[in-house]
Amino acid sequence: MIAGAARAGRAGRSRRIAAVLLAACAVPASAQTWPARPLRFVVPYAPGGNTDMISRVLGARLAEALGQPVVVENRPGAATLVGSEFVARAAPDGCTLLLATSTTLAINPHLYQRLPYHPVSDFAPVALVARTPMVLVVHPSLPVKSIKDVVALTRARPGQLTYGTAGTGSPSFMAMEMLKTAARLDLIQVPYKGSGPADVDLLAGQIAMMFQNTSLNHVKTGRLRAIAHTGEKRMAVSPEVPTLVELGYRNLVFYSWQGLVMPAKSPPEAIQRLNAEINRAIRMSEVSARITADGAEMLGGTPAEFGDYIRAEIARFGQVIREAGVKPEQ
Repeated sequence: MIAGAARAGRAGRSRRIAAVLLAACAVPASAQTWPARPLRFVVPYAPGGNTDMISRVLGARLAEALGQPVVVENRPGAATLVGSEFVARAAPDGCTLLLATSTTLAINPHLYQRLPYHPVSDFAPVALVARTPMVLVVHPSLPVKSIKDVVALTRARPGQLTYGTAGTGSPSFMAMEMLKTAARLDLIQVPYKGSGPADVDLLAGQIAMMFQNTSLNHVKTGRLRAIAHTGEKRMAVSPEVPTLVELGYRNLVFYSWQGLVMPAKSPPEAIQRLNAEINRAIRMSEVSARITADGAEMLGGTPAEFGDYIRAEIARFGQVIREAGVKPEQ
């Protein structure tokens, strides 16, 4: 009996120890110290464009602040669908980030009947980073210096002049669609997997023009010519470039924007920590100087404010796309 009691006691202790261990394992990863491993920063465009540049500037700052490497991973293709779907399906462990754009979250929902992610329910907003007007730039070989010249030349050569985009649905695509509708222009689109590759061909004269948000340095060196931009007012960094609004295109106000999101159900403490670090970073002069060099406006704010902004932009771009007559992909 004594032996049986001893065995029963040992069994009871074993069950209690097992229960404690199970309870310890059941503590969610979000309750542990974050981040415990390197972060993956997904960019849904090819290297070299504005979104890629912002991700690398912010990634370096986040790595310094969080004490973990931040690996920027370019996953271009299908107007950001490739990289965006990858993040939407990633484990919500707080270690996978997406630098989403207006294309990803506000434009694509209106251009694709079967979008592989939901722009609101599949992502957790972290912080809105920046917005930039789109500048219409042309190769210097094109004999135009104003929007009137562009319209006149295009109408004289219908269906002959080419323009580059970072893919259907990209800000460069949407800005040109709006101008084509407003000015009744017949142009040929040449889509790329990002603004970086398109920039290369524009600088080489392989395409005639493009709406860009990374071109002011090339304009200042004379490698490209700026015609006008889609902002509400002239840019402080390039005040000589007029807005399309002041040139008579009152409804042609358009901004490309970038914001950080994570997979839905990511740890709240990861979201809050990243939000705090992003807001801190964009107030740093060395960060803002890099990002605002092409006319960007730094934004920031809370995750909730970014969520509201996304929903408002989805509604706004729906109207823009309907007015431009752009049909969704089948």
